[in-house]
Amino acid sequence: MFQVFRRIKFVVPIIVASSMIAATHVQAQDNKTVEGGRTTVHLSEGFVSALGSLGVNPGTVSPTKLKDGKVDFPITGGAIDLHSAVGQIIHSGGLTLTDGKTEVTLQSFIIDTTGAAPVITGLVAVDGKQLGRLPLFDLVLPEGFSTPLRPEFGFLVLKGVGVTLDNTAAGALNSVFKVSAFKKGFWIGTADVVTLLQCEW
Repeated sequence: MFQVFRRIKFVVPIIVASSMIAATHVQAQDNKTVEGGRTTVHLSEGFVSALGSLGVNPGTVSPTKLKDGKVDFPITGGAIDLHSAVGQIIHSGGLTLTDGKTEVTLQSFIIDTTGAAPVITGLVAVDGKQLGRLPLFDLVLPEGFSTPLRPEFGFLVLKGVGVTLDNTAAGALNSVFKVSAFKKGFWIGTADVVTLLQCEW
């Protein structure tokens, strides 16, 4: 009987330790490093028309490309938890908005899902003076979105993400361009996010 008890005392810690290691391994598998990819934003006609009516012309920061109302932002890094969809996706390039007198630069966008709601932040500069990183766009997840996220062949693809103007960005743009046209929730367009995850084999 004593030998059996000793054996139980020896085996139980091993089982507990093995369970903890297994759980840690599952968590590690859920967290994926982002290696590259592309976010494409299809700008709404309403947003483009609003800029035109204000005399504000959109441009790009290399290597971002703008053509036929479509903007491509290269993805350069980040990390995301497939189980919870919590993470950050980092981009290069950016946008410029100018009315001939003042130029606003929005760049180094980050899709950030670590807070209460998904948002795109960016570094903001006015006439070359850096103001810092601000929330710029709020994101509306497409209908049917669910977790866990399921990559295919190393790619994580999410299409039809709604992009609207954040309240902080709206206030900043109104102040810089001395207008009142920019409002929270203004529809910017829809985004398709194609993320390349780090290969683990």
